[in-house]
Amino acid sequence: MTKEKNQVSVLFMLFSILFCVCLITANVLETKQISVGNISLTGGLIVFPVSYIINDCVCEVWGYQKARLLIWVGFAMNFFFVALGALCDAIPGAPYWNNEAGFHAIFGLAPRIAAASFVAFLVGSFINAYVMSKMKILDNGRHFSARAILSTVFGESADSFIFFPLALGGVVPALELPKLMLWQVVLKTGYEIIVLPLTIRIVGYLKRHEGEDVYDNGISYNVLKIFNL
Repeated sequence: MTKEKNQVSVLFMLFSILFCVCLITANVLETKQISVGNISLTGGLIVFPVSYIINDCVCEVWGYQKARLLIWVGFAMNFFFVALGALCDAIPGAPYWNNEAGFHAIFGLAPRIAAASFVAFLVGSFINAYVMSKMKILDNGRHFSARAILSTVFGESADSFIFFPLALGGVVPALELPKLMLWQVVLKTGYEIIVLPLTIRIVGYLKRHEGEDVYDNGISYNVLKIFNL
């Protein structure tokens, strides 16, 4: 039976849920600074790259249009979470409650950082999906590994180049910002490469199970056509 183009499968729905959970979890984990050797990072590095891997899987199997829906849903859910956290943070705590500082450290995201995070996520995610889609057409479906890695490089680079100057410009020394951005791109791309064998297996399973392997010939890449599936 041919699927209606405006329908989504159960697996796509599950991937969408996981995508949203990764974004929201990354927001919480970002509040912890961690060190790997002499490199200072944020805890969000543990989970945020997973969102790019999911983006790659969705774009490869279901196409750019489904990936566009995924990105906007993730953005909406993340915004909803951050907004509720900010609202709760603004409400005065009970007189007997003594965790105000800890709660504020996690949910009191500065508007500047929140705005930078949202813009960087949208731009990076759409660039990642666009590169995946175009390379699949140009390669005639071959070289999935190459497009998965290159799309991450382009997407993560855009994310870092937008987020760090907007969120930390004037706070972090100007000479340190390029180092932070470079390490983010290198480590997140390395993350993608390490889990690539698993990603390839997942993509293969999805294509067989769903009976889909979409090529985005003749589609609109307009990011605002959210429900054009």
